[in-house]
Amino acid sequence: MDVELEVQKCSRCERDSLVHQPYSGLHLCGVHLAESVRKRISKSLRKQLILPKNSINSLGRPFKVLIAISGGKDSAILLHFLHDILGSRRDVELIAGVVDEGIEGYRSPSMDCAQELCSSLGIPLERISYPDLSFPEMDDVVESLPKISESNLEARGMMPCSFCGVFRRQGLNSLANRVGADIMALGHNLDDVAQSVLMNLQKGEVDRTVRLAPHTTIPIDGLAPRIVPLRWIPEQEIHAVAIHLNLPIHHGDCPHAGGAMRQRSRDIIATIEKDIPGSRHGLVQSMDRIRELAANSENGTTVQSCERCGEPTSRPICQSCTMKEWFE
Repeated sequence: MDVELEVQKCSRCERDSLVHQPYSGLHLCGVHLAESVRKRISKSLRKQLILPKNSINSLGRPFKVLIAISGGKDSAILLHFLHDILGSRRDVELIAGVVDEGIEGYRSPSMDCAQELCSSLGIPLERISYPDLSFPEMDDVVESLPKISESNLEARGMMPCSFCGVFRRQGLNSLANRVGADIMALGHNLDDVAQSVLMNLQKGEVDRTVRLAPHTTIPIDGLAPRIVPLRWIPEQEIHAVAIHLNLPIHHGDCPHAGGAMRQRSRDIIATIEKDIPGSRHGLVQSMDRIRELAANSENGTTVQSCERCGEPTSRPICQSCTMKEWFE
C-alpha cells in the first residue's frame, strides 16, 4: 500500500515549503527562506559592520572587506549576500580570499567552485597556501603526525583539525595584510558558533569565548576585526538557500576531519536542538553575555605579540610557531 507524504505549504504563500523552522514554527518555501536569510544577514551587518559614511572621503580609498571563502555552502551564501547588500556601494571594495590547505581530492574542486562564484559576481579572489606560510600541507601533516606525537608531548592526542585551524587562521591573517583589509567576514553559521561555545565551555576556556568573532566592539590588536553575518542562521537553512539559488558549492567533507572534537560537539548540539528548539540561539546569546561581562571587567584577556613572528597571541610563542617548530 502506497503512502502519500503530505508536503506542507509555505506559511507566507501557496508554494511548497522547503524547510521547517522548529524554533519559529514557520514553514518556508525557497523564495521566502532566501528573503528571511537576507533580512537576518542585513540585520547582523548593521550591528557588526561599522562603515564610514563615505570611506573614499574619510580614508582616501574604498573600505576593504575581505570575505573568507572555501567553496562550501556557508561562504557561498556569505559572498552572494554581501555582494547583494554591499556590492552597489562605490566606497566599499569586496575581496574574496581562500586558503589552500593542501588536501588532495578535496580542496581543488572546492576552490574551483569558489572561483566560479567569484567570477560570476565580478569579485577578485586572492589565494594563499600553507607552503606560502612555511607550513606543511595537511596531507603531509597527517602522514607525519605519529612521529610528531612521539617527539613532542604537547602534540600527543592532537587531531589534524588542531593543526589546520591554527595554520588556516595564519593564512587568513596573511591575506588580510596582503590586501589591506579593514575587516574580515567569516562564514560561521549558527551551528558553528554554538559548537565553538560548547567546546570552549567543555575545556573551561572562557578567554577563547571572549575572543570569538564578531570583533566590532572588542577588537584584537594586530588583527583585522572579524564579523560573522551568518551567526544567527542554522546550517540547514543555509544549505537549502544555496541549493535554491543554484550557487556553485562543493559538497564533499574533509577526509581528515573524522574524530575531531567539533564532530562530537556537532552531534551534541543537533541532539539538544531537536529536543529543545532554540538551544543553539541560547548558546550564542550566552556567549554574547560572557563577552559583555568581560568587557565591563578590569581583568580582560591579555593579547601580546609572538616573540618569533609578531602575530597576536596569548602566550610568548604563538601556537603556529610552536607547531612549525615540531615539523622543522
